[in-house]
Amino acid sequence: MTISDAFERAAFALSAEPAFAGVQIVEHKSRRHGATCELRLVIDRPAGDVDLTTCEQIAARINRALDACAEPYTLQVESAGLDRRLRQPADYDRFRGQAVRIKSSLPIDGRKTHRGTLLGIDACDGGSAVIMRIGAAEFPIPLELIESANVEFDIRADLTRAKRERNDARKNR
Repeated sequence: MTISDAFERAAFALSAEPAFAGVQIVEHKSRRHGATCELRLVIDRPAGDVDLTTCEQIAARINRALDACAEPYTLQVESAGLDRRLRQPADYDRFRGQAVRIKSSLPIDGRKTHRGTLLGIDACDGGSAVIMRIGAAEFPIPLELIESANVEFDIRADLTRAKRERNDARKNR
């Protein structure tokens, strides 16, 4: 078994371990760099609460699984981060209401980069489209034209939203 195969097997076995319940594998990559294999694992949790300790624990678990492999390797375990990449259709529903930046492979409405509020994903013209609000308009972007999509972390918007939610909670008491 190659180190890449062992890495993939160890990464996906994490979900069966109670200590790592809820951890999602967002991305796993392995690539050769000379004689060394570079292994990269990006993780997340539904609540987004991946911290350094979680990354260290997962790295230690994977290192134990790879100890039997004779090949030299480097391992990097990281959180998906605040500006995480949206990869799966479910990501577009999960981050509904968030600010996003989407880059399309072809110009749509005269541009390839689109910034706005994510409204979700919907069936559109025989395929799926990500729906954004840009200004006052709703704007569909066909899923097959999306090169990359990222959540854009905006501390001011998040603080404003948190303040509004606290005020609403006080009013509803």
